[in-house]
Amino acid sequence: MNQARFKIVFSGELMPEVALETAQDNLARLFKSDHARINALFSGRAIALKRNLPEDEADQYLAALHRAGARARKEPEPGVSLSLEDSGEPRFAASAASSDMTCPKCGHRQAKAAECSACGIIIEKFIARQAALSASTQAFQPQQPGDIGRAADTPYATPLATVAEALPEFGELEVFSIEGRIGRLRYLAWSLMLLLGALALFGLASIGMAISPLVGVILMALVGIGIVVVSVQISVQRLHDIGWSGWLWLLNMVPIVGGVFALVILVIPGTTGANRYGPPAPPNSRAVKVLALLWLLVPVLGILAAITLPAYQDYLNRAGL
Repeated sequence: MNQARFKIVFSGELMPEVALETAQDNLARLFKSDHARINALFSGRAIALKRNLPEDEADQYLAALHRAGARARKEPEPGVSLSLEDSGEPRFAASAASSDMTCPKCGHRQAKAAECSACGIIIEKFIARQAALSASTQAFQPQQPGDIGRAADTPYATPLATVAEALPEFGELEVFSIEGRIGRLRYLAWSLMLLLGALALFGLASIGMAISPLVGVILMALVGIGIVVVSVQISVQRLHDIGWSGWLWLLNMVPIVGGVFALVILVIPGTTGANRYGPPAPPNSRAVKVLALLWLLVPVLGILAAITLPAYQDYLNRAGL
C-alpha cells in the first residue's frame, strides 16, 4: 500500500494576532528571499509551496510556516498515477479494484472514465494543469526536496528554500536617495555635514545678494530647497532603519509633535538584521563616530554662547565701546 502524500498550500491567510508586515518579514528570513517575492504569496491565490510530502515532513513544514505567522494548510495529493498499457494508451490506475478509479480533484470513486461523474472535470486535462502549476511553483521548493531540517538534524528546523537570491549582509549607502537605511550615528554625522554644507552655500548666496538682490534671492531659494530635499532623504532612511514608513516624516510639520518626533528618531535604535526596507547599513566608520560626537557638542556650544554673549555685550556697554 502506497504511503499517503501531501502538499502545503498557502492562500495569504495569517495566524491569529500576527500582523501582515511581521509575517512577511518572518517569511523573508525563512525563505531567504526579498520582500517583492514574498509579497506575491499574499495575493489571495492558493499557491502550493511544497508537494509530494509524507505526512510527518508535511507536518514539520506546516509547523515552521505557522511559527512564521503564515496560516498554511496541508492537503492530500491526488491518489492517481499514470500507467501504460501494451497499446501505449495512458490509463488511470486505481488503488483498489482494477475497474475503479479515484477522481484526482474531488476524490470521487467511480468506474474508469475520461470524465468525473461527480465534479465533471476532464481528468487528463486536470492532471496536465496540475503538473504545470507544480512547475510554476518550483521556485518555492526547499533546497533539499522532501528534507526539512536535515541540516540542523532536528524535525523543528525551519525549511530552506531558494525563492530568490539571498540579501546582502549590508545595504549600500546613498545620501541622495529615499531608499536604504542609516543608523542613529550616521544620521547625526550626515546631518552635521548637511548643516556645514548649508552654511557654505548660504555664504555663497549672500555674495550673489551683494551683486544683485534678484540673483541673491534666487540663489537663496535654490539652496533652501536643496537643503530641505536632502534633509528629507536622510530622515526617511533613518525611519526605514527603525522599520517605519518614510511618510511619518510629515509629523515634523505638526507643531510640538514635530519637536518630539525629531527626538524620537534620534533615540530609537534600528531593527536587527534585514527588514522590509532592506538589509542594515554597514558598520559605522571612525569618521562617522567623530562627526556624530561633534554634532552632539553643538547644543553645548549653543548654551555656552547664549550665556557668554549677553555678558560680553553688557561688558562692552559698560566700557562705552
